[in-house]
Amino acid sequence: MIRLSLMAATLFAMASCNAPKGDAAQTTEKQEAASTEGVSYVLDSTSLVTWTGSKPTGQHSGTFHAKGTLAINNNNLTGGSFDIDINSLKNLDLKEDDGKSKLEGHLKSADFFDVEKFPKGTFAITSVETYTADSTEKTAVANATHRIKGNLTLKDSTKNISFPARISIDANRLTAEANFNIDRTQWGMNYKGPNNPQDWFISKEVNLKLNISANKQ
Repeated sequence: MIRLSLMAATLFAMASCNAPKGDAAQTTEKQEAASTEGVSYVLDSTSLVTWTGSKPTGQHSGTFHAKGTLAINNNNLTGGSFDIDINSLKNLDLKEDDGKSKLEGHLKSADFFDVEKFPKGTFAITSVETYTADSTEKTAVANATHRIKGNLTLKDSTKNISFPARISIDANRLTAEANFNIDRTQWGMNYKGPNNPQDWFISKEVNLKLNISANKQ
């Protein structure tokens, strides 16, 4: 038993050492979505959610497309939501000969996202606050302006997450960037089950980067 525990700790440490850098998203239970009153800004085709997963031997990154509408009131982001197209999952670091399609298919399978049952994820804003930090705090996204809280739904699980973001709004356009890590197991993503030793080789931390652009309607 002690030997198995030590092995598990070693594998976890090995996977964690390659975990991507990002702000640790604070995760709580689902909350009520914020009001969507105000001017609508619609996400354009350049809006992406970039993902990075890691294991002891390295990491893989890729993207999802995002579509949705955000609410702007008095030049402030106040609410809104967007869908994450899980079927659009694309790997960026492998070539076809290196197993690109195989990895994409594996991630879309029931081992992870299970796109046949759950073709999309969603993120619905619950609150947006001005970001304040002390002089020693650094965020993964440079010059964070706000803290966003929202309900993230992946597969059949919904959790509220909170993370710093940099938001810029003018008369016709909004851009938002964030860089944070979530624990995939909180959304039921466990390779071959939550206690399977093969799952220990994959870091629980998954990095998500939001690069959102939206235009006034």
